[in-house]
Amino acid sequence: MEVGRILPTEAAVILNVSPQFIRIAMQQGKLPIGTAVQMSSIWTYHISEKLLADYSGKDIQAELERIRGKRGA
Repeated sequence: MEVGRILPTEAAVILNVSPQFIRIAMQQGKLPIGTAVQMSSIWTYHISEKLLADYSGKDIQAELERIRGKRGA
């Protein structure tokens, strides 16, 4: 499975926190799972599969299959 883009909402489910926690912690540089960049007034997020796996200790591909599978059901 190609993981592709990992959304803050998906990372939140994996880490058992709110999506807002993911966004704010990344903006403040306190959550080492990727990069948050402010483009004018909009923030964009790049969440790394490897960094998220290292931080969470979980199999990210399996987690995303579970999360994304629920969406499609």
